[in-house]
Amino acid sequence: MSESPEARLKRLHMRSMRRGIKEMDILLSRYAEAELAGMDAATLDLYDALLWENDQDLLVWVTGQQPAPAKYAGLVDRIARVATPG
Repeated sequence: MSESPEARLKRLHMRSMRRGIKEMDILLSRYAEAELAGMDAATLDLYDALLWENDQDLLVWVTGQQPAPAKYAGLVDRIARVATPG
């Protein structure tokens, strides 16, 4: 049985909020709240894959301490801009 679009958005939102590192909970929750509903299927697929990455890796990518892998670079840049307004 395939996942409905609504269930997928809910699952991705919950996975964004419930990470292993509090900083990633905050950053990804902000991003999910602002962006998930407007994502196309390909971007949702990429974001879903990104959520399987290790939190320590995600944190250094989003904060710019290390470059993100090429396949995630654009998405990580967008997360950083949306989740860390300044």
